[in-house]
Amino acid sequence: MAADVRILIADDHPIFRKGLREVIETEPHFEVIAEAADGAAALESILSLKPDIAIVDIHMPRMSGFGLARELLSRKLDVKIIFLTMYDDEETFDEALDLGVWGYVLKESAINDITVSIKNVLSGRHYISPLISSFLVERRARATSLAKTKPSLNDLTPTERKVLKLIAEDKTSRQIAQELFVSYRTIENHRANICNKLELHGSHSLVKFAIQHKSLLS
Repeated sequence: MAADVRILIADDHPIFRKGLREVIETEPHFEVIAEAADGAAALESILSLKPDIAIVDIHMPRMSGFGLARELLSRKLDVKIIFLTMYDDEETFDEALDLGVWGYVLKESAINDITVSIKNVLSGRHYISPLISSFLVERRARATSLAKTKPSLNDLTPTERKVLKLIAEDKTSRQIAQELFVSYRTIENHRANICNKLELHGSHSLVKFAIQHKSLLS
């Protein structure tokens, strides 16, 4: 590896940050360029220092890891996120994957997993702590099950799936139109087509469906 990999650690526990930093920097060419104790400080450091990888605790003061990830996505910053979490619940896992993060590491196994996760991410591969790999299997099983039902998400075009994903994020037709650089009428037509294909009826049925299947729209 010719150049150092520049890494930021964001976690509100200084002792944990210190231990993680020591493990990371045992690897040649891995350099921790900054630490942050909350999400807002992490965002400021990422904007100014532009690290290659941000290792981010999901639950932080001032701005959560999820909030930070959304902000980085909206700014289209070229930094790969590895989430840290104490919680091995499937809902949190699904939300993290929906945000497009590259790694998902449990804190209880972080000392063993963190350098492996960084190496995987640098190679363009996603990494999930082995302790929660079953969540990924279950997520895929749900997607397969949904695909077999008719009508299903597979009946939608890529653009319709993108619109449905944005609906699940509680965005209005005008907001979606602005994000996709199309007209308001175009989005309304997409919404009508989605409802027809999925046989959804009623003013709130589309939003309800989008939210229920949000984890499958990434």
